[in-house]
Amino acid sequence: MNSEEYNQLIDELLDGVIADVDFVRLEAEMHLNPAVREAYYHRLELATLLEIDAETYQQVAEKEHKIVDFRVLLTATGTNWRAAAAIAIGVILGGVGWFLGPSKHQIVADEGESLARGFAVVGETVDAIWNDGIQLKRGDLVPAGELNLAAGTVLLDLFSGVTIVIEGEAEFEVISSMEMSVDLGKVQARVPEPAEGFKIRAAGGELVDLGTEFAIDVTREHAEISVINGEVEWYSPIEPMVTLVGGESVRHTIGQGSARSAFNPKLLTLVGDRVQELSNQRTNNEDRWLAHAEELARDSRVLAYFPMNQPGHWQRILRDKSLGAHDGAIVAAQRTPSRWGNDFNALDFGSTGSRVRLNIPGEHDAITFYCWLRINSLDRWYNSLFLTDGHEIHDPHWQIMEDGRLFFSVKAQEAERKQGKKDKHIAFSPVIWTPEMAGQWMQLAAVYNTDDWTITHYVNGEPVSIDRIEDESLRSPVVSIGAGSIGNWSDPSRDDPEFAVRNLNGSIDEFAIFSEALTAWEIKELYETGRP
Repeated sequence: MNSEEYNQLIDELLDGVIADVDFVRLEAEMHLNPAVREAYYHRLELATLLEIDAETYQQVAEKEHKIVDFRVLLTATGTNWRAAAAIAIGVILGGVGWFLGPSKHQIVADEGESLARGFAVVGETVDAIWNDGIQLKRGDLVPAGELNLAAGTVLLDLFSGVTIVIEGEAEFEVISSMEMSVDLGKVQARVPEPAEGFKIRAAGGELVDLGTEFAIDVTREHAEISVINGEVEWYSPIEPMVTLVGGESVRHTIGQGSARSAFNPKLLTLVGDRVQELSNQRTNNEDRWLAHAEELARDSRVLAYFPMNQPGHWQRILRDKSLGAHDGAIVAAQRTPSRWGNDFNALDFGSTGSRVRLNIPGEHDAITFYCWLRINSLDRWYNSLFLTDGHEIHDPHWQIMEDGRLFFSVKAQEAERKQGKKDKHIAFSPVIWTPEMAGQWMQLAAVYNTDDWTITHYVNGEPVSIDRIEDESLRSPVVSIGAGSIGNWSDPSRDDPEFAVRNLNGSIDEFAIFSEALTAWEIKELYETGRP
């Protein structure tokens, strides 16, 4: 279907005269062709230029669950499709998503899909130092634009299936999942069959892969290409194309051309071997964390400590490694790989009933919550990190809002909400999670400090917000926990089977509660010793 055809069908749809068979054709084309969707939205956007009072019809549309029948609207607006579009656009363009429903000539608005940006994910890093204030770790989406790796080694997994290893100092850009540019640095690539045709721009030329594993060393003056196996083509604007197969190398000097060079296999490491090297480095980091975890378990300030790397993945008891030994009961949560990549060493709370039930007795002058977690999505209003049963005076609540903000409070008093009185100070962080971060491991901490009446949120060892509780009536001098849940919320005394869905759609592989307000330095140390 060409543009003239689909534009005509869109106009017929908006005019309310489209034939059934053409409606089906247009519906299918909209699902398959982004250009058709763009044309449809563009024609609707034109309608916003008309000054039409659509409030009445908007209310009708909302009562009908955002379903707009253009035949009704056309009757009301004198068969003017632009007028009908103006009425509908506030409903339809409220979300990014859409679909043409089964009812004739209806358009149903969706709430919109979450969007992310990028063409690659960071697979592994070793001693990576980035310039320009960028910090990228395993699981991060690679941002658009030129990147400058000052030192270290980084492995990238492109969405096309290409594996890239980059050694700093390096300047590069991932242009798409099938193309990148390298201005400086050593890059090694493994290109699977589905990604044949992958390109690298360097030194004024272009390397085109034909299904291979190769390395390219780029300086300010030249690019040296070595093919480990397979075949590549090198294109330069000043000379004919050069074909290289496994065991061959060529050096291209800017402004001078290309010449064959000696191939030294000892200088090249297979990407698979390099991946293993990076994995071994992660294992060393895990050993460092394990040693620190043993020290943490003996810290008298720790009220509860749950490293999830416990034997017997089928067991439903989660051992508290702290001196208090307040073991938790695993409900529905399933064993899953940890931030170190080890099977069964974390807990996934994705199913609705998932939680870890525990009971922490006593009253405490201050409190610190700390965990390592991976979020899949924030698909409910409140996403639990740790919630006490009910919400009594002195009880803490720690959770994540659907918009990615952290929430922490300690209830200070009973208050009648109908009278506008507060019962606690709620400390919200800025947005700390967006859909681009789905599947990434991160460290979170919340510190309730009664010395200066502050609540501090931390992300990956850094404070992201500090709230001071100015209202003295909202200052709880002690914190008590009692019965509570990691990763969900419970109120076992209720006999009503309905409950609010607050389980964390994600995984946790380390969780701790401290009876003191940890310092910024201590939170940072926990992050540095625990990051993979």
